[in-house]
Amino acid sequence: MGGLLGVSINISNLYHTYEYSKETMRGKSELTQKTKDAADQTDSGLERSYITHYSYGVSETWTLLVPNIKGGGSGNLLTNPDAQDAMRPEYRDIYRQFGGLNQYWGGEEGTVGPVYVGAFVLMLFVLGLFVVRGPMKWALLVATVLSITLAWGRNWQWLTDLAIDYLPMYSKFRAVESILVIAEFTIPLLAMFTLKRFYDEPDLLTRSTRLLGLVEVKNTWLVALSFVLTGGVALLFYIYPSLAGSAFIEGGQEYAVLNGYVEQGMPRGVLDNIAEMRYALVRPDAMRSFLLVVVGTALLLCYCYRKISGNLMVALMAVLCLFDLWSVDKRYLADGMFQKPVPAEQQFQKSPIDEMILSDTNAYYRVLNLATDTYNDNSTSYYHKSIGGYHAAKLRRYQELIDAYLATRPTPRSEIVVLQTYVDGVELESLASGRMPSLDSIPGDSLLPVLNMLNMRYSMVPYRQQYVLPVFNPHANGNAWFVREVRYVDDADAELAGLKQLDTKHVAVADKRFKTVLGETENHLVQSDSTGTAVLTNYEANELQYDVESRDGGVLVFSEIYYPGWTCTVDGQPVEIGRVNYVLRAIRIDGGKHKVVLTFKPRSERITETIAYSALALLALLLVSLLVRSVVRARK
Repeated sequence: MGGLLGVSINISNLYHTYEYSKETMRGKSELTQKTKDAADQTDSGLERSYITHYSYGVSETWTLLVPNIKGGGSGNLLTNPDAQDAMRPEYRDIYRQFGGLNQYWGGEEGTVGPVYVGAFVLMLFVLGLFVVRGPMKWALLVATVLSITLAWGRNWQWLTDLAIDYLPMYSKFRAVESILVIAEFTIPLLAMFTLKRFYDEPDLLTRSTRLLGLVEVKNTWLVALSFVLTGGVALLFYIYPSLAGSAFIEGGQEYAVLNGYVEQGMPRGVLDNIAEMRYALVRPDAMRSFLLVVVGTALLLCYCYRKISGNLMVALMAVLCLFDLWSVDKRYLADGMFQKPVPAEQQFQKSPIDEMILSDTNAYYRVLNLATDTYNDNSTSYYHKSIGGYHAAKLRRYQELIDAYLATRPTPRSEIVVLQTYVDGVELESLASGRMPSLDSIPGDSLLPVLNMLNMRYSMVPYRQQYVLPVFNPHANGNAWFVREVRYVDDADAELAGLKQLDTKHVAVADKRFKTVLGETENHLVQSDSTGTAVLTNYEANELQYDVESRDGGVLVFSEIYYPGWTCTVDGQPVEIGRVNYVLRAIRIDGGKHKVVLTFKPRSERITETIAYSALALLALLLVSLLVRSVVRARK
């Protein structure tokens, strides 16, 4: 009952997140002809390489015991005090030329910090595998092992593939290492079961335990074995830090660059010294973990030998674990990181280029910023409606359009190459008048069809690696326009491919299943009025209003992304929305003057909100009834 209430109260968020996921990169694509490796695809989810991009290294798992076993979090190795103590003086000048080396050398490109559960907590977990009884122990062990091995991702690809193919929803997750949260729960839980058994049975240390029903072993030996498997291993890392693995990511970019320097004459001793500096980060943490296990084990033995009370033992262990985890956490969340909020205006300073673009009185255009990481940076959106940006759950349809035509890295069909080539040909002298460069000389209807249909009126383009130029695009299609021809194709693959060299201002390409929505005449011609106009009069996140006027009507294309749930009315009457150009909305409209309204208010929202509020009211009634019942009982 409680679980049902909990789901019902949150049903709106749960359902709509589920619905949205089907339209994102975590959903199934309409495309059948993949441009990427077929073996990398999943049936309905992210690509395997994308899922396993952040995979925990196998040897990196020792961070559960020693947090700095792989250098901790990403940072500059050359500024770390422990590393500086191990730096050889004869190589200091060489290191100054590097500028920086990453102190983290685990299995990923970088990380904020390691996954650490506490040295003594891990010791109690290992001990619990021997002394805790019942099926719960085995369930926690299996969950822990599965969590760790799945976190290895591409390092154990066969297991990851099994999870992706057969574990529901697993292919939706971005980073496999996030599954370590299970181990971070199961390890302390079994450690608490272990501590509880010793607390309830003070003489447990003097007894024996039958392991797997085969052999009797004194519990003192089991404590000693657990100590060796945790504290002893930490001590080994202190003595021989190279046991943590190579101080370089073999085959990584850093290793290749450093080897290149060696081939150019840099002393090979530099590589050895870098390893020494990195291992210098391991030793202090290894000794720290060893001492924590020693102290924790000593407290346990003192209780078992009646030197301290059980309550005192638990209190001291709580202080020990708090000190352990708090001190590691403070490395990555220090007091200096807490600051007063910075006003947005100070975070996003308006540049002269922003000023030039914002001088345009037309508020409904889009900007493409190539001077930043276009599809992983949201700063452009503070002042402009951006073609780029970032979202953790990107719309798959739009991402596929980017991959096909708008990738910032040169591709055979990338329109970005055309734009950059044009800007590279601009002479600085022509800018002296203060006028913005314009794409007048580019036949935009043939070379920039995708950017035009996305209403890219301005772009910010790097110029000769020193400047950023604002560029005006006079060929942008606008917010909505009538097309004179709709070319129907067999499937989504042909629809996406059909955008190449398409005059999107006058011609649209659509999947044939939208024929009944958009209509057709002989030779696919749509009798549209080329002088028809559509003016966007109101723009909200969930509602857009247009004043449309045309003589003959026809197919009206909107520069808005097609997404299920949007509805359209023409003069208050519902009209079905079709899809053209793979990503855009379109409707069929008659001639004359009309008021067109696009709205996003799905019926499912009203239904799920009703369920949620009803469940919330029921929960409130249950709480009130329980309160009344308790008062009545108290009076009796």
